Amino acid sequence: MLDIIVLGAAAGGGFPQWNSNAPGCNRARAGDPTAPARTQASIAVSGDGAQWYVLNASPDLRAQINQTPALHPKTGLRSTPIAGVVLTSGEIDTITGLLTLREKQAFDLYAAAPVLAQLDANPIFEALDRTLVPRHAMVLDQPLTLKPAGFTITPFAVPGKVPLYAEQGANPAEVKTDGETIGLELSDGTHRALFIPGCAVMTDALRTRMDGADAVFFDGTLWTDDEMVRAGLGVKTGKRMGHMSVADEPDGTMAAFRPLHIGRKILIHINNSNPILLSDSPERKEVEQAGWDVAFDGMRVTL
Repeated sequence: MLDIIVLGAAAGGGFPQWNSNAPGCNRARAGDPTAPARTQASIAVSGDGAQWYVLNASPDLRAQINQTPALHPKTGLRSTPIAGVVLTSGEIDTITGLLTLREKQAFDLYAAAPVLAQLDANPIFEALDRTLVPRHAMVLDQPLTLKPAGFTITPFAVPGKVPLYAEQGANPAEVKTDGETIGLELSDGTHRALFIPGCAVMTDALRTRMDGADAVFFDGTLWTDDEMVRAGLGVKTGKRMGHMSVADEPDGTMAAFRPLHIGRKILIHINNSNPILLSDSPERKEVEQAGWDVAFDGMRVTL
């Protein structure tokens, strides 16, 4: 069994974003049922229903745990069913929630070597006592059995870029496949799910890996590449930020997935500017007609 709970479905900043006066965020802030609020992207996974692994520690992690009964303490004065945290990148909205987990609680922390190097370089993360929270470097394409949770996890390279705070050099937004950004393949031996919250460009290797999966959670950051620029919300395109766009265009996600056979296709890590967050938008209707689900906080997928 793979039991997956979406703790948060939004991209960095959440929905509504705290300083956004855009129409969509105002609708969410007002409690519009067609624009439900979402926290920043993270999922929890279990193979036995008792021990859970959190994939990406968002800045909203404390609230996400409190809103998810499966992650509540069950024994003793202090305890947690969270056996570990697995990171797909070193982005701020992926690692900041680690600081929420600093209260002398044992769990395992897994990430690719470049991400662990980012944590090692920042002394604030020493607040996580390494004697209680050991850091494990995952090897790309090497399955890792997570006991006692009852499933394996395989990290694999995904085209991406270094975190914004680590950009430097002549080409700071260079797309790399060296482990700065990874995807995670989850398997219980029978079922297979993939978690890919950030992807800069589709590759043949990635298509091959996803084909035939029971479920894929995929980067849904922007609808169109220049969406934030056109809306006056920023100067960066999706490509500059290391994200594909969802729209049915030649280099978009919908076109890239069309030839693939996947049980459930789920968009996650959705920016507050993306109209698919609004259940009454034409864009939302388009993705649903194409067989996509739009993730929401509390969504549960059991395979």
